Amino acid sequence: MKTTNHDSAPKKLKRINTRGLPHGLWMLSSGVSVVFLGSCSLLPAKTFETQQSETQAQKTIEPNPVIVPPRIISSSGDPNFVVKVVQQVGPAVVRIDSSRTITSGGSDEFNTDPFFRRFFGDNAPQSRQRVERGSGSGFIINSSGQIVTNSHVVDGADRVTVTLKDGRTFDGKVLGEDPVTDVATIKIDANNLPTLSVGNSDTLQPGEAVIAIGNPLGLNNTVTSGIISATGRSSSDIGASDKRVDYIQTDAAINPGNSGGPLLNTRGQVIAMNTAIIQGAQGLGFAIPINTVQKIAQELIATGKVDHPYLGVQMVTLTPENKERIKNIVGDRFNLTADDGVLLVDIVPRSPASAAELRVGDVIRRINNQPVTKIEQVQKLVENSKIGTKLPIEVERNRQIVKVDIQPAALPVRREE
Repeated sequence: MKTTNHDSAPKKLKRINTRGLPHGLWMLSSGVSVVFLGSCSLLPAKTFETQQSETQAQKTIEPNPVIVPPRIISSSGDPNFVVKVVQQVGPAVVRIDSSRTITSGGSDEFNTDPFFRRFFGDNAPQSRQRVERGSGSGFIINSSGQIVTNSHVVDGADRVTVTLKDGRTFDGKVLGEDPVTDVATIKIDANNLPTLSVGNSDTLQPGEAVIAIGNPLGLNNTVTSGIISATGRSSSDIGASDKRVDYIQTDAAINPGNSGGPLLNTRGQVIAMNTAIIQGAQGLGFAIPINTVQKIAQELIATGKVDHPYLGVQMVTLTPENKERIKNIVGDRFNLTADDGVLLVDIVPRSPASAAELRVGDVIRRINNQPVTKIEQVQKLVENSKIGTKLPIEVERNRQIVKVDIQPAALPVRREE
């Protein structure tokens, strides 16, 4: 499922691991959201006597609400809880260095084919190779050497090196990677390694204190802290056009090289994996919920890949503003009578949607008997469906409700160049 978000003031989202030039995700500016489905300040400490005298003074002037300490203290009872968490879990956070060889210019045909050699001789174009290097972070999930990180940290790598906090270095073997959720697993030949305990990302609330550990900008074992700013940020919310993830937003400082590192709660449990920032913004970092990371990692360890259900449609959420824009763009080509719902604006040839005879202009009303009004709802329902199993869909077509059964296929995944 590929999401492209459009906004009048486009924001750029950048994956926070780099190889040479940073990889970027982008958002267009037509104003129509389209989906391809395929550190906290602390209050000064006060003594009990001081608080008592202040309270009495307040009573003589005017009543004031009780000042509650920030959650970052009250949830742990210790303003130095970050130190304890870092001491507890720091050894399980690793640095990951990767490299890949890029060949450009020329062709083997010029160098080996006698026909080309006859005409070009020694002047035949020569291919050139360069090595792209990048670094990121990861964390150990199994004492026998299994590590999780972001897919974009190791994508296409010829060599992966893992460095532990104690300085030991190991060659890493990529067990599998899933570009759709940006999760990858690595194995190193080591035993009795420290691991991270896992929290539950489904119960997180905005305002909870969090800690990020990683290797930003090559600065190993860097610690930052903040809060959870929001939960449930969709891929379209942040412009991650090729991902199927609901992100956790945090104001804990995240920079290039933090990719794949853990986001931790006050008990030292990993609750998310840091993955992205919005270019040019401050205090806007995004992490993949650990429940998603765990699910994908288990599949990658077991099979080396993850298949995602795919329909093959391009969609837009109908709002009055989007409806007006669509009419201005396509004119009378759509007999658009609906005011809300999810409008199909393109059908991929030879896709499951094409086979089910879905049409451009159809408005999705229900999937698997559940009503939908936004593209994010369609994404989740399709992601939770099963490949090869019929999925009932109701669409509005020319003011009539039409029921179709569609059989999702495995999403064709394009690899990063």
